[in-house]
Formats: sequence, C-alpha cells, structure tokens
Amino acid sequence: MPGTANDILNREIQILTFDQYGTIVDMQSDLAEAVAPFLRDKGWDGAPHRFVTWWRRTHFENSMIDSLCDRGHTPYREIGHRAVSYVMDRLNISYSQDEVRWLISLIEKLRPFDDVVEALERLGERYTLVILSNGDRDMLENAKPYLGYTFDHTISVEDAGYFKPHIETYATTARLLDADRSTIMHVANHAFDCIGAKAYGMRTAFVDRRGRPYGETPHQPDLVVRSFKELADSLLE
Repeated sequence: MPGTANDILNREIQILTFDQYGTIVDMQSDLAEAVAPFLRDKGWDGAPHRFVTWWRRTHFENSMIDSLCDRGHTPYREIGHRAVSYVMDRLNISYSQDEVRWLISLIEKLRPFDDVVEALERLGERYTLVILSNGDRDMLENAKPYLGYTFDHTISVEDAGYFKPHIETYATTARLLDADRSTIMHVANHAFDCIGAKAYGMRTAFVDRRGRPYGETPHQPDLVVRSFKELADSLLE
C-alpha cells in the first residue's frame, strides 16, 4: 500500500530549517513586555503590543521594498532602525538615536517559546537543525546564548543578499548546506515564509500558534501544527 503523507516526509526529510524571529523566539509578547517601561517613561499611554505590531509591520514592509528594489541588501538592523523611528515619529514620541539602537538590540535577547527547546532536542536526534533568519549575522550570533539550544548551522539572509521570502534566500541555504531542496523542510510561523520556501521547492511546516488562516495560495504547507510539540510528534511518529 502507498505510504501516508507523513511516511513520505519522514523518509525524505533530512534537514529542518527554522525561522527565528516569531517562530523560535516570542517576538511579539517579549518585545511588548520589554518596551513597556520605555513607552511609559515617554508618556505614551497606548498598549505596548500595538507599538510592537506597528514596528514589526513597518519593518516587514520596508524589508520587502528593499528586496524588490534590488539595489543591494540593507542590514536587518538598519531596516529596524528606520521602522522604529517611523513609528515613534507617527506617535509623536521624542527619542534619541541611541534609544532606537537600544530598542533594536532587544531582539537579540528574546527567549524561545516554552515548547521549543524540548521539541528541538527530540528533533535533533534525527534531523540536522538550522536557523534561516532575516537577521544580520552578528545579531544571530549575539542571540545564541538566549536560545537554549545549539543549532547545527545558522544562516543569515546576508549570504543571499535578499530578505525572505525572496527565492534566493532558500536557494542559497540549499547550496550552503549542500543539500537537495526536496530533503529540506522549512518551519515558520509566517505564511509568507512558508510560501517562499515552498515556491523554491522545499517542504514546509506552518506553525499556526495564533489559529489564523494560511490563505489561498498554490504553495500550501506540507504540515500545519499548533505547537513545536505537535511538530515533533508529527515528524517523529
């Protein structure tokens, strides 16, 4: 009898690549908690999580513009600086350049979701585990002590010269790992990231922590899970 979809994945997948910001680490909640005292001291009485949402949306928009303009890769840290400055300008919050740099540096100290480390330890017994992130190389290096797990490889999109979901980021990853794209599964909390990897030819797992629709696209994920525990259970069964 033909194997199930999971049987095929378990047989063919050798490498798992992971988005870091928002998939491994809790970017939204942890940043909101970290910026709350800063915003309070500035006299802004809005919800910190809204500030972080505007920051992240502006950052994403600017990173996509950077890739589409194709005039050379702008560092993640610089894109973040522009995004935070823009949000504070819109909210009429006074700030210094040092304060913006400090806010961006908080990203390097984010902790993983509660279910991540145990699942990675299980998955690492079978698969090669790799970070594939939009972050700058030095930011990813600075973040390693906070992750609670040592990955086999850490790849920054600096190596490709484009932000995800540009197809070159996934192609560069396959080349650096010397692996066939069909043996790699990319794991992300963001549909756009899964779509980019799937369009390139990788397998994908969508970690749907928030219970949101993936959307109508021909590039559907191979797995949809609600947690890292469920991811490990599915790939190790």
